[in-house]
Amino acid sequence: MSIWFKPISLVELTLSRTSTMVDHLGIEFVEIGNDYLCAKMPVDARTHQPMGIMHGGASCALAETIASVGANFCVDQQKKVCVGLEINTSHIRQVKSGFVTGHAHPVHLGRSTQLWEISIHDEENHLISLSRLRLAVLDVQEK
Repeated sequence: MSIWFKPISLVELTLSRTSTMVDHLGIEFVEIGNDYLCAKMPVDARTHQPMGIMHGGASCALAETIASVGANFCVDQQKKVCVGLEINTSHIRQVKSGFVTGHAHPVHLGRSTQLWEISIHDEENHLISLSRLRLAVLDVQEK
């Protein structure tokens, strides 16, 4: 059974990132499952800290991107919008180059809040970080 309010595609997810921080960081959605989303991000000058390893903030940006997009596709976007309330990230292992892949799945899909867990792995499938993102589900404001 799918958690998505309506069917989604990788093309739709790719178009939604144009001219955003997601685009700048090179984050690319790579897989959609019935109850999860995956995206990858390069580990390069855009995502490094001065010590030459992936910045913790880049890890958080990848985690929040995947989970926020997922959360918003679980609701009727004509009526609701999901926005981040808090993110908690544990950095497990450093990575210097290549790509990292984030896998996000919901822990709780409520009417007023959602909770998502995001694991980020390197190309050898080592766990790099583990995040939990709590989101508020709000009514869309009339323009």
